[in-house]
Amino acid sequence: MLTTYLQLTLLLLVANGAPLLAGRLFGERGALRVDFGLDLPDGQPLFGASCTWRGVVAAVSASAATAWLLGLGVSTGIAIGTLAMAGDLASSLLKRRLQMPAGSMAFGLDQIPEALFPLLWARGPFALGWGDVA
Repeated sequence: MLTTYLQLTLLLLVANGAPLLAGRLFGERGALRVDFGLDLPDGQPLFGASCTWRGVVAAVSASAATAWLLGLGVSTGIAIGTLAMAGDLASSLLKRRLQMPAGSMAFGLDQIPEALFPLLWARGPFALGWGDVA
């Protein structure tokens, strides 16, 4: 089971690190915002400006490749990468609704959804218990 924990932890690190790496490598190239620049009636964007399609593609692609290398299957990597980015978008949405400045850190809110969403999914295929997810 320790191997499973390490593999899932690595996939989470890759999924959440790939968008940052892509941003450093490509700068503003390909940085199309996930919300396409939509502002809500309160004047806040739907998501933060750093939530880009390039980041989503980087996370899903890197997670899929890493899962394949670990022998977990590409579909596992796609699920982990997609759900990690869904968690990131959820936390970004909450931070905008709380009117937190772009780029601000919110301990817990910045980390928990990005790990929780994929781990909730992983309960099935990896037979994780609630304690494992926690």
